[in-house]
Amino acid sequence: MAFYVYLLCSVTSLGCAVMLMRAYFSSRTRLLFWSSFCFIGIALNNILLSIDFSLGPNYDLSSIRAVAALLGMGVMMYGLIWDTV
Repeated sequence: MAFYVYLLCSVTSLGCAVMLMRAYFSSRTRLLFWSSFCFIGIALNNILLSIDFSLGPNYDLSSIRAVAALLGMGVMMYGLIWDTV
């Protein structure tokens, strides 16, 4: 059951990334661009979480998941700082 919840979270965050990217292409607002990359990182984190859960306790992908989430959030922070300066 948890695998499907993680997979649904992956699909949802990937859908958010696609919708944000489509909105960026129609309005050219840079915050939408940075937000879409943030959601791509979150989607990657969720995909890795589902894979990690399905592999079992012998494998640990937590460090790779953390890097994906950190990159997504880092891109969002960079975009927020760059757009306000």
